[in-house]
Amino acid sequence: MRAAFHSQALRAMAGRLSWGLADQAVSSMTNFAVSIVVARTLGAVEFGIFTLAWVTYGVVLNISRGLATDPLTVRFSGVPRADWRQAVPRSCGTAIGVGATAGVLSIAAGTAIGGSLGSAFIALGLILPALLWQDSWRFAFFAAGEGRRAFTNDMVWAGALIPALMLAASTGSVFGFLLAWGGAAAVAAMFGWAQTGLMPHAGGVGPWLRQQRDLGPRYLVENVSISGAVQVRMYGLGAIAGLADVGAVRGADLLLGPFIAVTMGLALVAVPEASRVLRSHPRRLRLFCLGLGGLQVGGALMWGLGLLVLLPNELGLGLLGEVWPAASVLLIPATLAVAGVGLSNGATAGLRALGAARRSLRCQLAAAAGLITGGLLGAAIADASGSAWGVAIAAWCAAIFWWTQLHAGLRDHSRRTMAPGGSPVATTIGNEGVNT
Repeated sequence: MRAAFHSQALRAMAGRLSWGLADQAVSSMTNFAVSIVVARTLGAVEFGIFTLAWVTYGVVLNISRGLATDPLTVRFSGVPRADWRQAVPRSCGTAIGVGATAGVLSIAAGTAIGGSLGSAFIALGLILPALLWQDSWRFAFFAAGEGRRAFTNDMVWAGALIPALMLAASTGSVFGFLLAWGGAAAVAAMFGWAQTGLMPHAGGVGPWLRQQRDLGPRYLVENVSISGAVQVRMYGLGAIAGLADVGAVRGADLLLGPFIAVTMGLALVAVPEASRVLRSHPRRLRLFCLGLGGLQVGGALMWGLGLLVLLPNELGLGLLGEVWPAASVLLIPATLAVAGVGLSNGATAGLRALGAARRSLRCQLAAAAGLITGGLLGAAIADASGSAWGVAIAAWCAAIFWWTQLHAGLRDHSRRTMAPGGSPVATTIGNEGVNT
């Protein structure tokens, strides 16, 4: 009986992981398609401008996730349906509020900057609320264990993107492509409303932030530190070596994009699954995290090796155009960096499930500092190539630190869940962020 229950639980977990991978594949392919079309249509410098807008979006996205959807997945995964339906409108409203606030700032910055770069930031400001609303639906569905609905939502986004890109290609501008990307996301965001019957609740933003104050601010700093570090690295590389080198780094990332999509798909479900493991079998959390991280390391190395050995030069030129020659030489360090991040991801899921916000914050701040230091010092030494190797070294140093913190977090959790006489006592996920 116990073996049958265990087998059923594993099958259920595998199903949720599969939907996470499928959903992220669709989401990443939409982003990949936009980037490829921009690289081929507009050239290296314009692609560099697009990349700066892209990494800025990444910072805002991580603000939204830290305040809105990360607490949702930690606290409302596998809960009664009524609790989930009460939490989701407040979480989505928070995401849209972040997008609207950042959008106003982006438009103001773009107006002040002017030129092609300024117009890109104006376009980004216009589309941020839609992008973040659509992203919040995905996390809400995975918190409920409904990856199929997240997959369907992203399929709607992909379908809307096809005609939008065709229209954008006729404009020949970064502004047009960004509007196409965000317009398709708006269609999918509205479809999410139709899927759930839930409307974002602006009035619930304040209560949501207060209720999640032990997790949200720390997750915000965590998320922004790493995405902000990516942004600083890209801006610094552009200042040191030029926009073409920024495009080359982004081009190497695109070549690794299909595998990065896998890791992001796993990340969508990793925290909810780790939370379930912690609730049902706490002693197995370390093994779950190790398997998750090891799988990503092995996959990254295999994918990078496959690109180096099997990708013909003609296909690379066909994909990236004039960006290809510079991007191809960055494949080895870019692969090693992705593998290091993959190893960290296993520990990240464990610390998030434990609610160990202080420990995960330390790790993210250390990783961000390493990324900026390695990326900019490397750029000063050897332009894009030096920056890529500096980031790879920083990623593996960060992975080591993540795993030492997970070990300490598991030890703390074990102590908290045992009474002095050795009997388990009830705990609440998230308390570590307050009490340690």
